[in-house]
Amino acid sequence: MNLGEAVLEQLKNEVSDVEYSRYIKQLVYCTQDSKSDLARFIAPNMLIANWIKTKYSNKIAHLFEQKTGIRPLIEIVLERARATKEKNSAAKAVAPKPAIHSLLNPSYTFENFVQGTSNAFAYTAAKSVAEKPGAIYNPLFIYGGVGFGKTHLLQAIGNINQDQGKFVIYTTVEQFINDFTRHLRNGTMDRFREKYRQCDLLLIDDIQFLSGKEATQEEFFHTFNELKSANKQIILTADRKPKEIAGVEDRLISRFEWGLIADIQAPELETKIAIIKKKCEINRVNLDNEVIDYIATVIDTNAREIEGILSKLHAYSKMMSKELSLEFTKDVLKDHIKEKRENITVEDIIKVVSKELNIKISEIRSKVRTKNVVYARRIAIYLTRNLTQNTMPELAKYYGMKDHTSVSHTMKAIQKLIKEDAEFRIKIEELSNKITSSE
Repeated sequence: MNLGEAVLEQLKNEVSDVEYSRYIKQLVYCTQDSKSDLARFIAPNMLIANWIKTKYSNKIAHLFEQKTGIRPLIEIVLERARATKEKNSAAKAVAPKPAIHSLLNPSYTFENFVQGTSNAFAYTAAKSVAEKPGAIYNPLFIYGGVGFGKTHLLQAIGNINQDQGKFVIYTTVEQFINDFTRHLRNGTMDRFREKYRQCDLLLIDDIQFLSGKEATQEEFFHTFNELKSANKQIILTADRKPKEIAGVEDRLISRFEWGLIADIQAPELETKIAIIKKKCEINRVNLDNEVIDYIATVIDTNAREIEGILSKLHAYSKMMSKELSLEFTKDVLKDHIKEKRENITVEDIIKVVSKELNIKISEIRSKVRTKNVVYARRIAIYLTRNLTQNTMPELAKYYGMKDHTSVSHTMKAIQKLIKEDAEFRIKIEELSNKITSSE
């Protein structure tokens, strides 16, 4: 039994039998590709890979650390992606490069990235850098929320250039800090500098975590200067723009701003639907448009949440031998939605409805009878009734209505519209999601 198998066997005691047999047991430890700071496993499909990454990668890393004293990066790849990568590498006669694991995920490509108005600028910038690394936009700094696609674009740049034989290093700031600390402790900083300063492209995720790490910032400052002066490409990601990163030296912030800063916004509904369809295509999950629309309107803006939900639906469907219908989807996700709806107030709802429909809050609670105001008021009442524990009499009092029968009539009118108008139904569900995500 090799080290990876021993770790998975130990994990067996800490998960349910169903999750072990359906997910953990499907992993194969790749002894050839793994090393002290990297543990690579092969998964049969993307759904299993994403499920394990989300739920157990930290636990697996901890178990490795217990056995070896070193906490490795856990990488889960697909067999077909790994095979393709090896085939491409073998077919190219390139000059030998230092044996560095770039830790790139081969499934992160520009072809698999879903474009929308929220990410078009960052996508175009990343494509330009991938085609001419070191020549334009150096450094490229991409920022945005968790799960918006920063890492995908970062690694897509890396994959293209690595396939062309360039020396690419992809790492997280956490891994960079750990690497620096280990070499500093062992007195081998020459090896550390040789590794990071001889690459053609340096890709670093979550640069905001350099905050407060003064010694690492000093080293990274000199590494940055060396690479930039040699026209080597630097690409960084963060969850905020450079000037908003506290605890990082001004001279580093200044260098982050030397090139191009590109932001990724939360995906709009159409982009979320396109992302779900693309994930379904990649993972061979069949969902009809009604189910896809529902998922798009009840999830947050996080693409990783989409993958988690698809994994959950796929698992439950297999275990319970049921079709992935809308009714089944709603039942599986009910607890997920319930968690998001706790502690929502009437004020939260009115605030979102007011902003999205461009109606003043005071008008929604007034007796104004213009068409737009009545429309917004009815939607607010419907959402308040569905998302809070308020009774109809309480709602009638809050919205200045005659009595609870007025609320009842409003509920029936909105329910009729939802049933008859698919576009209106999607709008209601999108508003509901915005409310549950705005806490």
